[in-house]
Amino acid sequence: MRTFIIEDEKMARDSLRRTLVENFPDIEIVGEAGSVEEAVAFLKENGPDIIFMDVELSDGKCFEIFRQVEVKAHVIMTTAYDSYAVQAFEVNSIDYLLKPIEIGALRRAVERCRQAESSADMGKIIEAISSKGDKAWKERFLVHLNDRIVPVKTSQVAYFFSEAKDNHLVTRDGTTYILDSSMDTISSEVNPEHFFRVSRGCIIAKDSVESVTKLLGGRLKIILPPYLTGKGGHNSEFIVARARVDDFLRWLEK
Repeated sequence: MRTFIIEDEKMARDSLRRTLVENFPDIEIVGEAGSVEEAVAFLKENGPDIIFMDVELSDGKCFEIFRQVEVKAHVIMTTAYDSYAVQAFEVNSIDYLLKPIEIGALRRAVERCRQAESSADMGKIIEAISSKGDKAWKERFLVHLNDRIVPVKTSQVAYFFSEAKDNHLVTRDGTTYILDSSMDTISSEVNPEHFFRVSRGCIIAKDSVESVTKLLGGRLKIILPPYLTGKGGHNSEFIVARARVDDFLRWLEK
């Protein structure tokens, strides 16, 4: 079965490819893409049998693909979000897999595609998702730990920060992981009721704020719990610029 993978996170894409190759000898990976633009270009020239498709891509949601090109393949959605309407994906041959993908669920999804007689009605799916209205915030991040991919729940995150050329996720127990995502992408994925971008290089969780100290010049210093201070060598005191102080205090008070 000719298979096309649409996934903007390289670690997740590599992991899915390896799992498919190792467990499904009749599957041939014919292409990969990380954006709506790349996927549309490929599908205009190729007709795979199955598409594994992440919902959130580097340049928009995957549903834009179906508005730009006709897709006749069986589609299996893969996503780190669990707040999408699952029933929207239960149309014809389509399936929905939550990351990290379990092999049992993957086998069921592939078998469902093998047995399906027609491809999914993407018009119904787009309509169902569009009618939700509420944005689905990211429920977990996939991080690389040696040779493993580890899911970290967003509720466990104390803050995100940039250092040198890397972006980091720090959990409430002080563990630090490197992320592939940019700070702009992270900022757009997390719920603004729970996270605030205090600077270009730092996004902080509301529940991780222990206290706030006023500084000269109208700025604020955010202080985190002692168990985070210095663990792993990273900073756990952050400055809120004067221009963001009012917004930050309103956010913290909610």
